[in-house]
Amino acid sequence: MQPDTTSSPRLPQRISLVTLTAQSLRESMQAGHWHGHLPGERELCARLQVSRHTLRAALHELERDGVLEVSDRQRRRIKTDVKAETAVHDRVIALISPRPLLEMSPSTVVMVDDLRDQLSRVGFSFEIHVSTACFSSTPARALEALTTRSPAAAWLLFGSLEPVQSWFMRRQLPCLVVGSCAPGMNLPSIDADYRALCRHAGGMLSGKGHRHIAFIRPAGDYGGDLQSEQGLREALSGTTAPTLQVIQHDGTAAHLCTLLEKALRSPRPPTAYVVARAIHVLTVMMFLTQRGKRIPQDIAVISRDDETFLQHTVPAITRYAANTGQFARSVCKAARQLAEAGTLPPKAIRLMPKMIRGETL
Repeated sequence: MQPDTTSSPRLPQRISLVTLTAQSLRESMQAGHWHGHLPGERELCARLQVSRHTLRAALHELERDGVLEVSDRQRRRIKTDVKAETAVHDRVIALISPRPLLEMSPSTVVMVDDLRDQLSRVGFSFEIHVSTACFSSTPARALEALTTRSPAAAWLLFGSLEPVQSWFMRRQLPCLVVGSCAPGMNLPSIDADYRALCRHAGGMLSGKGHRHIAFIRPAGDYGGDLQSEQGLREALSGTTAPTLQVIQHDGTAAHLCTLLEKALRSPRPPTAYVVARAIHVLTVMMFLTQRGKRIPQDIAVISRDDETFLQHTVPAITRYAANTGQFARSVCKAARQLAEAGTLPPKAIRLMPKMIRGETL
């Protein structure tokens, strides 16, 4: 007897990036983002954060479906029968970043890709807007232009400082800070629990007898870095507690090495470093090695953050690793609630990374 295959369940299919890109373009056209013709490929690639190869495949898919047609000078004309089926602010979640996706850390790229996939599964279009002007000290004009030109149901703020957060708070636009809020900013946010993490790191260093500890971070009042500093100070508080030196650099290896040299020549040079941003840990480790310092015999090093390349260092670096999948799920859930309800309580969601014990402590 032959099995009845008519009732067999259909196997789930993995949605390709080309299909997601075509879906995003279709939804944007239906929402009235563009009229007449689509923008050029370079602008679309930047807006959707996909390669030209992926974009062209998606455009060809829309041409086959009769949504687009190639007109004079190879411009792609939107067919007049494409109707607006839903308001743009209902189904679009937009991310604003000062840097393009390719310049973000590897773990952030993975998280954003995971977030894009999760939002698509629940019916939301995900857009990425890269703008340095929106992250300047006076971002009001650029933010006004962006939010008017490309309205969204919810805004995700990456790498934002006080001026950006303050503008969104004054305008009462639905936004979620992916990171930590600046002091005085009353917005919903999701980030690692840097205060608790650095309290833990400071306690370990103090327990191992380190009396002069340095915290290395980029310049700028980023909420996560300020909370990290607060956690270290709490761990080292007390009249006989270790001293904490905060070293703020401009992000370049040359400037960081200059500050490290100055710290080593000081009357009380640090015997331990807690370093924010995994990429800067490599600079610290290599600089100390060049100066003949043994790790951890002479100087201990802890990385506040983790990236996959840190798995290949010798000695293995003690670090704290966040779960990118869990982080993306938390952002997706909060962004969806924000888009559907229009608001979220100004609550700080904090996720505790896992410590990976290495050989540098």
